[in-house]
Amino acid sequence: MSMSTPQDQNRSNKNFNLSSVALVISALLSGNIHAQEQQQQKEEKENKIERISVTATRHSENLQEVPIAVTAISAAELEKMQIHDLGDLESNVPNLNLHSGDASNAVIYIRGVGQIDSISFNDPGVGVYLDDVYLGRVQGSFLDVIDPEQIEVLRGPQGTLYGRNTIGGAVRFTSAKPTHDNSGYINLNAGNYNALGIKASVNGSLIDDVLAGRFAIAKSNRDGFSKNLHDNSDDFDKDTLTWRGSLLYQPSDNFSAYLVADGSEGSPSASRTPHRETPIYSVVKGDYYPAAEDPFKVDVTYNDLESLKTSGIALTLEYISGNSVFKSITAKREMEYRTHLDLDATPDESFGIYNFEDQNQLSQEFQWLYKDDTFSIASGLYYFNEEDLSLGGAIAPDFFVMLAPEFYFPWPVINAGQRDQENTSSAAYANISWSVTDKLGLTLGARYTIEEKEVTSKGEEFFGTGITTAEEMEAAFDTGIGYNPTGYSASEKWKEFTPKFVLDYKLSEDTMIYASAGKGFKSGGFNGRITSFAQPFEPETMLSYEVGSKSLLNNQNIRLNMAAFYNDYKNFQLSRFSIDPDTGAFLSLFENAGKATIYGAEMELEAVASNNLTLNFNLGYLGGGYDKFIGDFEMEVSDERELVNSPKWNGRASFEYFFSNFTSGELSLRGSAAFRSKTYLTVSSSEVLAQSSYTLLDMSLNYLSEEGNWGVSLYGKNLSDERYRQHGFDLSASPGVQLGYYGAPRTFGVNVNYKF
Repeated sequence: MSMSTPQDQNRSNKNFNLSSVALVISALLSGNIHAQEQQQQKEEKENKIERISVTATRHSENLQEVPIAVTAISAAELEKMQIHDLGDLESNVPNLNLHSGDASNAVIYIRGVGQIDSISFNDPGVGVYLDDVYLGRVQGSFLDVIDPEQIEVLRGPQGTLYGRNTIGGAVRFTSAKPTHDNSGYINLNAGNYNALGIKASVNGSLIDDVLAGRFAIAKSNRDGFSKNLHDNSDDFDKDTLTWRGSLLYQPSDNFSAYLVADGSEGSPSASRTPHRETPIYSVVKGDYYPAAEDPFKVDVTYNDLESLKTSGIALTLEYISGNSVFKSITAKREMEYRTHLDLDATPDESFGIYNFEDQNQLSQEFQWLYKDDTFSIASGLYYFNEEDLSLGGAIAPDFFVMLAPEFYFPWPVINAGQRDQENTSSAAYANISWSVTDKLGLTLGARYTIEEKEVTSKGEEFFGTGITTAEEMEAAFDTGIGYNPTGYSASEKWKEFTPKFVLDYKLSEDTMIYASAGKGFKSGGFNGRITSFAQPFEPETMLSYEVGSKSLLNNQNIRLNMAAFYNDYKNFQLSRFSIDPDTGAFLSLFENAGKATIYGAEMELEAVASNNLTLNFNLGYLGGGYDKFIGDFEMEVSDERELVNSPKWNGRASFEYFFSNFTSGELSLRGSAAFRSKTYLTVSSSEVLAQSSYTLLDMSLNYLSEEGNWGVSLYGKNLSDERYRQHGFDLSASPGVQLGYYGAPRTFGVNVNYKF
């Protein structure tokens, strides 16, 4: 893996005052060495493994007693680990790949299952839930971490309790609820690349013991990681504003109403431009642009727009009667996304892509939960309706096709395609757990789902009409100015039954083993790109088998959770890019490509080695591959393809050390190394875009005052400044280029947090 040059390092450290770091360090360390006697008089606390409660089964339960592979990270740990957005979770969960894609979309793969495409006609393979509300689009799902209570990552299909498009798993973000304690905090962050951020929250009682409220807000800015040589501007910068407000009304012990509203707006100066990994022909030059060298220097023209706005409101009503809880969750969300993407990665206008999308969704869930000493049930009815209107196409007056080797013919393209789609999902589910004996438990679950999709697609060409921009096409679409219209209307309905069976057995008070079998489901749809006829694709299904254990060892100073799984994955949906053999035109396809077998294992270990040292390890292994894969020209190519976003090995080792001779407050050092083996980033299994193995090193020095009300952290991420790809586009078929999206370079900064 290449290292940065001194010039790169100077650029990455720009405008950050290193002397401030030195002042903070000296302030932390002053006066602590000479106070050994006072330290000996302090009452030593006994460190134990933290008890973690999860709601993965809809009931609040001890993580160690839930027979599911789930990772839960509390708000305190999220803060310590500098988890600023969902992408920062990736190395903390085995067999999880999670990053931002090409169009502000969340690309999430769990155990080799997910969805890489960002366009709205296909659904994610891993569901993202915000306060128990499913987020229907991958845009708007790459959440900033603001005022959390906990984040849970459920691995494997969640076909019983969560159902909709959780064939790979689920990511559950739970925000902090209001309480009657008047409190709050403010967090300030500054770092290289002119990074500046502020997070603040206020919480308290509005009516004593009846109504409590909470409000949180976060603002984050950062210069771009890349420099655009075309106009010396930043590329892949950040400018976001996020807020959340909530009210909790509890007039009695058995009734509560929880109302939460949230919003976010991201409006950086440029969209994210990929690195040109291979040469590409230029009609303008009559020659090739060579592959670019520095992944953080681009030279492009069509990256001038990126805007993402989301908003939502949810009301949860809860009534408790004896051992039963009746719950209603009503939610409405909206999302607006607009972007220009330069996918030729040159100063030409060979392949500019735009996408304008407006989405709104309404969901309603009714739950009945029951629990006593030996029996529990989680059951419910679920309804989801989504409307999505999007306009997308190409601004490519310099586009071309290859008619023969080394013979390129200009083929200008300026077009627009509109998709108007409605998705509806209804489901009934029940999950019953029974303690057969003091040691043996049985869980039976089932969900029946009905999914329906309706779509109307229209396409028009605009080259030669005098219209040259996406915005002009948006205004002129369907007015008669465009020509060569294409389109179709189609609808389809799918029904699926997804059962689950689990046995768990307590070997001792602190050790449980379990075995499970279940089914996951993801609905079908229609290829939403510009086409003259409906191109349907069928639902995905997965049969998953898992065995695991959860243990507390060494007087509860070690937590060891392990799982092994085997997945039979059928009708998987894949997006790929090809070329029309008759015309040489670019083709963007989305279809059921075949079936796969995926197996693997996971381990999570937390150990309190002493009152001063805590160790954490996680390790994931993925094996298997495609059993059937239909590629170009209906060729069977399973032996030539590798699973996408599925490194064979991934893991992380970390430590937290507390300096015992520190007298006033608490000083600790955290460090981690996260490893990934070779990862294929594209459906084509391109070796050019495949990311070889790499390791990321992070470290932080943290101080917490004796009263616990303020703290400061000095942190660094990717300290060795590794250059690594997270995402890729293989457009080698047309227009003949391969593109890579790189993860963040070395970043560092300081966090100051004050609680009141």
